[in-house]
Order: sequence, then structure tokens, then C-alpha cells
Amino acid sequence: MSIQEQAQLARGAKPLSELDRDAGIESIDERSDASDERFYYASQWQLIRWRFMRHRLALISLVLLVILYLLATFAEVVTPYTTTRRFDGYQSAPPTRIRWVSDQGFQRPFIFGLVRTLDQQTFRYRFTEDESQIFPIRFFVRGDDYRFWGLWRTNIHLFGIDEGGPPVLLFGADELGRDIFTRTIFGARVSLSIGLIGVLLSFVLGVILGGVSGYFGGVIDEIIQRLIDFLISIPQLPFWMALSAALPRDWPVIKTYFAITVILSIVGWSGLARVVRGKLLALREEDYALAAKAAGASQPRIIFRHLMPGFTSHLIVSLTLAVPGSILGETALSFLGLGMQPPAVSWGVLLRDAQDLVAIAHQPWRLIPALFVISAVLLFNFVGDGLRDAADPYSTR
Repeated sequence: MSIQEQAQLARGAKPLSELDRDAGIESIDERSDASDERFYYASQWQLIRWRFMRHRLALISLVLLVILYLLATFAEVVTPYTTTRRFDGYQSAPPTRIRWVSDQGFQRPFIFGLVRTLDQQTFRYRFTEDESQIFPIRFFVRGDDYRFWGLWRTNIHLFGIDEGGPPVLLFGADELGRDIFTRTIFGARVSLSIGLIGVLLSFVLGVILGGVSGYFGGVIDEIIQRLIDFLISIPQLPFWMALSAALPRDWPVIKTYFAITVILSIVGWSGLARVVRGKLLALREEDYALAAKAAGASQPRIIFRHLMPGFTSHLIVSLTLAVPGSILGETALSFLGLGMQPPAVSWGVLLRDAQDLVAIAHQPWRLIPALFVISAVLLFNFVGDGLRDAADPYSTR
């Protein structure tokens, strides 16, 4: 090994592996040259992907987000019950403790039976475990009937207890005896999808209106910019409240869902439109844009084929960072009673049911849906930070 290679190893370079030797690389310098050549011929998207893969926090957050969306997608199978299932005698029951060790030693997960007693001093019901009753938790059991994705009827659930046993309440129960874990996972389906759909609609509006405003200018630019100024000047929360209050209370759940999505899109496109306008104002006079115009390219082709790719990475980052805002918007509207209404289930609806401070003092598990809101927002922000660092050519990460 040469002195130069020893110095490179001392600086942290990895020694040659069998894969390097199989590829015909005989020294660290050759591997460095091959790596430089690979980066030289890589496309912009390859460079962004490689830089993003080095951002560990963003990668972990992306994996957790995928898991969260998979749980929401297969909510009927993952959860042991339906959202409307009530368990008499288990109103406001605490979370069920899953156990692995009994008097017989380590065994498959199980739960003890629960006994409800009335405290004569506080007149509150208390739940105690009856260790004489052991109920094993089984996987892929039959339980409540449901229609999977609205296509076919089945009753297979990921886990549960044999018929006749107590319910498995991982997050406890609400005041009506409904499983909070089941309702939280089903609420994720609404809250997370409303965030994606609302942001996609606002993204389309922002790109189209911002692109038209920045490329054409003149009267069109003036009209769009004054409209953006008007939307920005309105206080956001009262504006949401006014638009949501205009929705009829007797609308079905699906109709309300799409109406809230449109409302979030209406108020979310102005900031992106300003950014797109500024980028196009800077790029429309570039040589390649003028050459495309001289070659007879249509104006939509110049905007979307030649100008937009110049800052696509910025648009993707903006799209990622806007999703948490939509999630918080739906949660806030539903919490105030202006968004989703029961029997619909969303994180905002669950938090509205938990706004009684006296109940929260004795039943803190009612706030578990708030932890999901916070986690989802943080995960999206971490992924957005990773994309922003990957798309920034001057980032040192």
C-alpha cells in the first residue's frame, strides 16, 4: 500500500472491498476516480437521491410515515374492532396492559380480566385486573364484520381475543366504551389523506396561477397578485371558520370531507404561487427559454417543459413542508366543531371529544390522538428538511 493510500485511510477512507476488486479497482485512487466519474455523469435526481439517503433522520422519518400511512390504509384489518363498537361496562376504561410473563413463566402475549368497582368516596368507577382470568391474544382472528375498502365483506382482524373475553383496549376507551386505538387509526385515514389531497390541489393552483402570473406579466400578473394579497391579508383561522360554517350541517361525511379539502386548498396556494412567479420572472429571459420561444415552442410548453424543471426540487420541498399545515388545519377545524362531524372519525374529532379538562385529569389516555398529530407533523418536517438539504447544491450535509 502506498503512502498516499495510507494517508487516505487515516482520513477516514474505506479500504478496498471484494466488490471493488471484482470491479477491477486496484487502489483507493482508482475508486475515488470512479466515484467522481459516477457523480459527474449523474442526473440531478440521482444526486438528490444520493444526498437524501445520507440524511438519516429524514430516512427514518420517511419509513415511519410509510408505516403510518399503511396503518391508515389497512385500518379495518389492523384494528380489532369497528369505530362504533361499544363495550358495556368498559366506559372510560384505562389502556389494557399486555403481559408476557405469568406464574407459568414466559408465554405468548395475554391480558387479565378486568373488574369494575365503584369507589364510594369519589363515586368513580375503577378497573382492577383479575389475575385468575387469563385471555391469550391471538392473531388474525374473526371479529366484527366490515367491508374492506368498501369492496367485500369480511371479519378478519390482525389481533384480538376469543369471543367471550374482555376487549383489548390498547389506548383505553372513551366515555361511550369505544376503543380509542381503533378510532385513532381510522382517524389517521381522514387526517393524513386530507393533508395530501389538500396540498396537491393547492400545489396545482399555485403552480398554474404562479406560472401564468410570472411568465405573462401585465394585467394578468396584476390581477393574480392582488388576489394573493387579499387572501394573505385575511386572518387564516377566522377565514377557515367562516368557510367551514357555510357548510350545511346535514351534509354526509364524504361531502363534508371533500368540502374541507377544497377549503384548505383555497387558502394554501398563495404562498407557492408567489415563489413560482419569482422563479419564472428570473428564468424567462434565460437563453434556453428564448431559444425555445424562437424555435416556435408553445407558451405552455415553455413554462412546463423548459422553465419548471429548473426549480422542481424546490417545488417538491415546498409540497412536503405544506402537508403538516393541512393536517393541522383539518385538526383545528374539527376540534372547533367546524370540520368533520360524528359519526366521521378524524384526529380533530377525537380531540374535540377530549376537551373536557376534568375528564382529561382522570383519563389522560384520551389525549393520545394529539401525540399522533404531533408525530405526523414532525415526521413531515424532518422529511422536508432532508429534501431541502438534498436539493440544495451548497448544503454541506
